[in-house]
Amino acid sequence: MTKHDLSLFSAVQSAEAIQNGRISSEALVEACLKRIEETDSVIRAWAYLDAGVALDQAREMDRIRKAGRATGPLHGVPVGLKDIVDTNDMPTQRGTTIFSGRRSETDARLVEHLREAGAVIMGKTKTTEFAFMHPTDTTNPFNSTRTPGGSSSGSAAAVAARHVPLAIGTQTGGSVIRPASFCGVYGFKPTQGTISRTGVFRTSVSLDQVGGFANSLEDIALLTDVISGYDQSDPASFARPRAKMLEGAQAEVPVEPNIAWLDFPFDDRLDADTVEGLNAVIDGLRGQVERFSASPQLSDLINVHKTIYDYEIRQNMAETSENHWLAISTEMQSAINRGAEISVTQYEDALVVMASARSFFTEYFNDFDAILAPSAKGEAVPLNAGHTGDSVFCLAWTLAGLPCLTLPLLVGQNDLPIGVQLIGAVEEDDRLLRTASWVQRSLNAQEQQGE
Repeated sequence: MTKHDLSLFSAVQSAEAIQNGRISSEALVEACLKRIEETDSVIRAWAYLDAGVALDQAREMDRIRKAGRATGPLHGVPVGLKDIVDTNDMPTQRGTTIFSGRRSETDARLVEHLREAGAVIMGKTKTTEFAFMHPTDTTNPFNSTRTPGGSSSGSAAAVAARHVPLAIGTQTGGSVIRPASFCGVYGFKPTQGTISRTGVFRTSVSLDQVGGFANSLEDIALLTDVISGYDQSDPASFARPRAKMLEGAQAEVPVEPNIAWLDFPFDDRLDADTVEGLNAVIDGLRGQVERFSASPQLSDLINVHKTIYDYEIRQNMAETSENHWLAISTEMQSAINRGAEISVTQYEDALVVMASARSFFTEYFNDFDAILAPSAKGEAVPLNAGHTGDSVFCLAWTLAGLPCLTLPLLVGQNDLPIGVQLIGAVEEDDRLLRTASWVQRSLNAQEQQGE
């Protein structure tokens, strides 16, 4: 085995091999740095990367292991952070020159969890401006003329390119699920409040949620277990035990799960190859998927999401927009202007609908283990489209704070990845991951029988 091959290890494999002394963290980080050196001039996934700092962390993790001291579940494993997650030893620039060189005095809460687990913080991955809509220059690892999605552009691309086995992203609309779909990796946004947002740049207190990227279901489950936890300073965080994600991903279903598909009016935005692929998935699940038409109230949730997002992003951008208006993109300026036109009454009404939607889905999942849905419209859109893709297929689920997972199951007409989304019940993320594992096994069995 060459050192370069280590970059193909999963996070679960890497952690086990490091803890058993079969490989060193230093060798793993060196392999990842080599992969970055070979490919990042085209992919441009990284906003900040210091090889020396990464290797120093790896050597320290190796020293700790050799000394016989305690090791964590991600001991010596490199992780990328979206460039809106604060660290005290690296800049966090939020995808804008306005915050060029900005450094935080403290780590984000999730970074504290990563360090406690023994992870190597590799660097900061590129994001769209203020984690909103204006694209960065990151390209899709499958095709450099295509977008990796947004706003977690660099995180998804870095994992897909095997720069790191794991990376952190955030989702306010569809910013974990869509990039993962475009880049052919696993993307998971757990139940809102599972992961602390303290130290993560805020765009919407009601909607911002943290998630991650990996190349296997077990890896994304392990990452989520590590960074989960109660944080009394985050208003969305809940003071209860969290679902055990890795256990869920590794569990067998007690009975074949019941899965729902909801037809929405905006499904006509789906590309033809996406529709064909999703129908094949539904057929492959042997009658376990039941189709329904979404009610007008459910369909209107995308407009409720927009009202809340625009109103709150204007509030959170107030100081920056006042001092740096001309340095802000037209996309952000438009959102701020839209937010100014939303009355307090309209905003409060939207919050009431959001709460109602969350109550509705709590009841809905009494009958279903998961909802099956598109992750995105189709393959990654061209870079010259000037945007990072359509998030409409994620908005309702994000609004409701539901756990969302995309599986890299389909390939489009241009041989680019297309994800399939599964949505689960609040605080039953382990059940969702267990269902996802069943879905993968069932489809693989169907494919093998077809051969």
